[in-house]
Amino acid sequence: MARLEYRLLDEEKDYPVLYYYDGIDKDEISLRFACDYLVKGHVVFEKTSCATEPGCYVIYVRYSAGEQAVDYVDTAAARWGSTQIELREYKEGTNVYPLIHTYSFKDDDDVLLLLQSDYITLNGREWEKTSAEVDEDRRVYVYYARPSA
Repeated sequence: MARLEYRLLDEEKDYPVLYYYDGIDKDEISLRFACDYLVKGHVVFEKTSCATEPGCYVIYVRYSAGEQAVDYVDTAAARWGSTQIELREYKEGTNVYPLIHTYSFKDDDDVLLLLQSDYITLNGREWEKTSAEVDEDRRVYVYYARPSA
């Protein structure tokens, strides 16, 4: 178990800690390192970088100017003992992204491999990743993608 901190990328304020997690599993830290965005408290943060410090892992974030949290109606119910990833279609000029599929995994390694993939294939159709996020408000990871062909 380890410590994870989300720090605001603000040198003038000495990088204040926004959120911290003590006793967090290193697999979950790896999953969060693989995400471009964090949604928490209905606020969207954009990851700028990640760091490893003695006794602590750090994700530096800034407030995302162009993104806003969305309360999706079409969210799958959480399944006990699994981690979920929503595949949502990214479309320019909108902030509502249609749900294409929900993956449920029991193994964090499988979650990490999907989040780090630039392309995934679902039902014979290839999708190209645009970004990934951890949405703490809804307790789900989100893989944003557009059809590649």
